[in-house]
This record gives sequence, structure tokens and C-alpha cells, in this order.
Amino acid sequence: MKVAIITGSGGLIGSESVEFFASKFDKVIGIDNDMRQYFFGAESSTNWNVQRLKNKYSNYIHFSLDIRNQEQLEKIFKEYSTDISLIVHTAAQPSHDWAAKEPFTDFTVNANGTLNMLEYTRQYCPKAVFIFTSTNKVYGDTPNFLPLVEKETRWEIDESHPYFKNGIDENMSIDHTKHSLFGASKVAADILTQEYGRYFNINTGIFRGGCLTGAKHSGAMLHGFLSYLMLCAVTKKEYTILGYNGKQVRDNINSYDLVNMFWHFYQNPKQGEVYNAGGGRFSNCSMLEAITICEEITGNKMNYTYTPNNRIGDHIWYISDVSKFKNDFPAWDFKYGLVSTMQQIYAAVINTGK
Repeated sequence: MKVAIITGSGGLIGSESVEFFASKFDKVIGIDNDMRQYFFGAESSTNWNVQRLKNKYSNYIHFSLDIRNQEQLEKIFKEYSTDISLIVHTAAQPSHDWAAKEPFTDFTVNANGTLNMLEYTRQYCPKAVFIFTSTNKVYGDTPNFLPLVEKETRWEIDESHPYFKNGIDENMSIDHTKHSLFGASKVAADILTQEYGRYFNINTGIFRGGCLTGAKHSGAMLHGFLSYLMLCAVTKKEYTILGYNGKQVRDNINSYDLVNMFWHFYQNPKQGEVYNAGGGRFSNCSMLEAITICEEITGNKMNYTYTPNNRIGDHIWYISDVSKFKNDFPAWDFKYGLVSTMQQIYAAVINTGK
């Protein structure tokens, strides 16, 4: 029997992973205790998504438990043991703003929770593939010191810089920079996952995501940029742009495309390998550009205000170079671009109100 364990299974990447792998594994074990509701409020609860997965997939088994609870977590690994061939670890506290409110919660969820997952993988299913969803925030604010140029609707890197063609690669330092506490807790988890791969010879892949997005995101003001922006566009709720004249640039990768990266890695895994995983030059936008697309899709004029106070450590310009992954897994490519993804999000908001 082949079993996949997916943490954060009610979230965007977790639920996409359940859908993707349900037909490829005998059982898919989901772990999610709806901490997103605790982080961002009732409107961001993932319970609706968990119920949808339970109803849709007969081989989906759900556990509502906290990944910090070693005793409960170990029971699952003991029960399925060497039948476990894939772990997709997406559960996290995902907001660098929220982390400053409760540093203990942020660190124990992101770092200690990841350590628990890795150690039980080592003890009970050491031949499994372990995939960790890291973040580009591990690079801290180093990208802000690149030679950036302010243009009409966006910040852009100077055309003479090596990063202009493809974006930021995995060689950028994660040291000597301001991360936010969230970034620091994810650095700890990122390094732990690398170390379990290289020290214990476990197949671990670390995916440093840009903006992860898609139709199943329970978007909130502090997390879920495009989903929350589209929700505001549809409902005409006021949106606040934080700093950088609204020209800050993010690359956006559709949840399907990211999980498809996981699938390719699973079929030919490596030990402690790190990949930047975002929309790259294929799919990126500034805040102002995203607002324009929302207005074109919805037909509504966005109701937004601007404050010059940017989030601490926030990126002015970030585009992921995914060429390392493409070189290692040449059969993988993007399926969904920026506009098609935003159209998916719009349809989801209209149909579900989320």
C-alpha cells in the first residue's frame, strides 16, 4: 500500500496536493487543525475545504491535530510506517506580520512542527520523499538592495544585472539580512529539511515559494495576496496598499503548477535539494498591475487606499529563477499564467464567496 501524508491539507497547497495525489496513492492522510482560522479570523477558516475533500475522495483520511503535538503525530507515523512514501509538509504560520504578535506560536509551528515531521519520517519511513514548502522570505530583505529601477507601474531590476533575465536564483545568501520573525522560523525549518536530507540521507526537497496562489486559497488581509485582492474587487471592500507606491513586484505560481513540481521531484528525488519555486518571468505583477487585472476581470473599480508604511522586511521586487528546477526536471513546465489564475480565483469568489 502506498500512503501520502499531507500537512495543512485544508490550505491552498495542501488541498491541491490532496487532489493531485488522491488518484496516485492508495491512501492520502490529511493533517490540518484549522490554525488558519486562529491566525486570520473565522472568514479565513479552511474547514469548508476539508469538508469538500472528505466528500470528494473516499481514500482521503483526515486528522485534526496540531503538528506540534508529538504524541498524536507519532501515532500516525507508527500506524502507516513504511507504507508512507510521500510527505508534503505545507502546514505553517504563513504571515510575517502575524509572527510578531506571537513569536512562540510562529516558531513552534514553523520550526518545531517541521522538526517533528522530519524526525518521525526518519524513524518510521526513511525511504519516503519529504517535500517542504519553504518561502522566498528566507532571503530576508537582501533583494531590496539589488539595483532596482522605479517605472510607471512597477519596480524592476536594472537590465544589466544577471537576475534581469530569469530572476533570483538559489545562490542568494540567507544570512546578514532582515527576515521578519516568520522568515527566521522558516529559515530554521528550511535548514532542518536540508540537514535531514544531507546528514541522514533522506530524500528531502525544499521549495522556496514566491506568492503561491489559486482558487482554493482562503485569502486574508495578512496572507493570500491575489485571493484577498480579488475578494475585495468583487465585494468592493476597501483594500490598503502598503508602501513602495504600490509598485512592489511579486511572482505568482498557481497551486497546480507548484504541486506538479512536487510530483516530478517525487519520481526522481534528491537529498536536501533547494529550489526556488515561483511564477518567474512567466507570471508576475506589481500591486498596481494586479489591481488593473482585477478591475478588468470583475468590471468593478477597486476601492483602495495607500499608506507609505511598507511591511517590515517586505520585498520591493522579487521574481524567482526556476531554471534550476527546469534543468533537473525538464518535463515540468508552467500550465497557468497570471491572468488565467486570477480568472480561476474570480470564479471561486463568485461561486463560494471565498
